[in-house]
Amino acid sequence: MKAIVRILNVLVITFTLLSFNSFAQKPDEELTKEEAVQRIQEFQNIVNNLQSTLQSLDNEVAKLRQDLDQTNKRLNDCLDGYLGLLGINPETGKPFTKEDVEAFKQKLGQIEGKIREMQRLSNDELADRRKEVEELENSLNKLRMVKLSILPEFYNKIISLASDIKGLYRERSIKTYTVGTWAENRDCLWNIAGKVEIFGDPFMWSRIWQANTNIIKNPDIIHPGQVLVIPKPGPKTTDEIKAERKYWRMKRQALEQKQGEEKETGVKK
Repeated sequence: MKAIVRILNVLVITFTLLSFNSFAQKPDEELTKEEAVQRIQEFQNIVNNLQSTLQSLDNEVAKLRQDLDQTNKRLNDCLDGYLGLLGINPETGKPFTKEDVEAFKQKLGQIEGKIREMQRLSNDELADRRKEVEELENSLNKLRMVKLSILPEFYNKIISLASDIKGLYRERSIKTYTVGTWAENRDCLWNIAGKVEIFGDPFMWSRIWQANTNIIKNPDIIHPGQVLVIPKPGPKTTDEIKAERKYWRMKRQALEQKQGEEKETGVKK
């Protein structure tokens, strides 16, 4: 509305200046009495026209304001109708209010801001902050359970934000480790798994073994320079547990066999 008024004011001023220029071609002192009377009358006509135009503009502005007030009233009535259909706010035990709508909008805005912030992170950073992404998704899901979420103002936005959060779930890029020497690095699967930057848990050695069976035939033997693929952090899989149990069973059988052979040798002696 302000823009319309500014444009109309510019048009009025422009019209006035153009009209004035048309009458300023001959100085007043050179006018005859009849010309002077005519000029005064013409100026009066211009003033009357401008006053009439201004009055019309004032009337138009008043009508626009009235239309705007009516539109706002219809919107508020419509919102009140929506809120009435939603029933009782479980948090307050009272019917939903416009203040509840505003508070809901702020919470949704905070989630959106956090999403936009996390979208600037790299894949590995997002992988490391997976828990934060999960918390963000839980926060949005809680808002989705509030009946206000079905309002047209929020419905499509929530669906869009949920899709954006799904896009934040990332997996860390494939990680590798180059085996060093025993003398310098004390590298074996047990020690490698125990490194803080790997798993920080030596009992996870079987995970590295099973991820590299193409180059590790015997988990007790690895060679300097071998490039091992390091699995993503997590619990052992069923296959990894089975492989580890089989390894220890074979180790025990080999030990028992060795002890039996040594016992037989001792008896013979």
